[in-house]
Amino acid sequence: MGQFLAASHLWLPGALSMMVLAAASGFFSSSETALFYLSRDELRAFQVGKPGERVAASLLRNPDRLLTAILFWNLVINLIYFTVSIVVARRLDNEGLSAAAGVYGFLSLVGIIVFGEVIPKSLAISIRKLLAGWVSFPLAAAVRALDPLAPYLQTVTILTRRTIWPNFQSEPYLDTDDLEKAVEATEMSETLIQQERQLLHNVLDLSEITAEEAMRPRGSYLTFEPPVSLSELAGEIPPSGYLLLTQPDSESIESAVPIRNFSVLPQHHLEQSAEEVVVAPWCASLAAVLQLLRSRYCDVAEVTNEYGETIGIVTYEDILDTILDPQPSRAKRLLKRDPVVELSPGQFQAEGITTLRYLCARLDIDFEPSEPGTHTVAGLLNELLERIPVVGDSIDWSGYRFTVTEVFRPGTFVAEVERQPEGDAPEEPQ
Repeated sequence: MGQFLAASHLWLPGALSMMVLAAASGFFSSSETALFYLSRDELRAFQVGKPGERVAASLLRNPDRLLTAILFWNLVINLIYFTVSIVVARRLDNEGLSAAAGVYGFLSLVGIIVFGEVIPKSLAISIRKLLAGWVSFPLAAAVRALDPLAPYLQTVTILTRRTIWPNFQSEPYLDTDDLEKAVEATEMSETLIQQERQLLHNVLDLSEITAEEAMRPRGSYLTFEPPVSLSELAGEIPPSGYLLLTQPDSESIESAVPIRNFSVLPQHHLEQSAEEVVVAPWCASLAAVLQLLRSRYCDVAEVTNEYGETIGIVTYEDILDTILDPQPSRAKRLLKRDPVVELSPGQFQAEGITTLRYLCARLDIDFEPSEPGTHTVAGLLNELLERIPVVGDSIDWSGYRFTVTEVFRPGTFVAEVERQPEGDAPEEPQ
């Protein structure tokens, strides 16, 4: 022991360097755990939180880039750590302190595991929200420092994958067929089985329903230009549940304030609590929109047409309603009532904004998507009549006659839907 202490000039500088490297390794390990352990709700709160929290939320919008940087720098630090450990152990061995060299190497391994991985990760889980705000700025610098090398690292990854695993394909986590078999094999009450099957059916429909079919069309939501004060809301929550912000003389939505998520709202400058809004084309499936919202930790998607014009919005709650409601309906959400009313057996009254998918479900007939753009009763009449419907217009479709009974304004109307007797020849639109 005395010889080891006397040879401190051989091992002390290396030990101090290794302590610093272990602390750096612990920083990246704890940062990885703290950031990736955050829930979606916590990340949404970070987007309008303190500067460090906002930086953390922005880093997690591209998790692959962040994780690559963390693993790269952690690997570099660990390589330097073990290099220093080997150099120090060799110096001790050259001085005849073989036993001390072996103990030093073993303690070096234990030290990096305990102080570079175990303790930092354990602490990061318990104080993840506090730690995420602290480490965000150094991490942002580390990510930017690696950005120039990122294309080369990606090239190496692609070449390695094509050389070693040319036929490698990722296996889906859970196939839809597996879900259906699991539901059918589970012993449950008939009512619960029906609910489970309906939920599964709604989930699968997300890949067929387009953003245009599920969106809140322009004119059904309120927009404001910043700055916005609480008094402008007149004490009511906007119909969409979000305070939608636009730039002056523009209909493009720049950001959204989730009003319902606040227990107390500031009196002025509500725009400071706004969240980012993602943009989705009108033809995107609702499944793609949901994936985009979840990956960007946002709650509102702006729907645009082929000219880049804003035609509506889709909120996270709208998609959840489409999944959980046994008979989801955009018109039901907008009108806050059933858009299809049964007047008598085989006779219904339907709002023009009712989607054909929902109407077919109410009429108990198979729904087959028609031409692009024909998603509603109003769209169907416009297409077949080739003009804006007026009172008295009627068409025949799928065994039912649609007759316009009320027109509130051009394009907004109520139609009577009546089942046609079997064998009647369809008539031309009137």
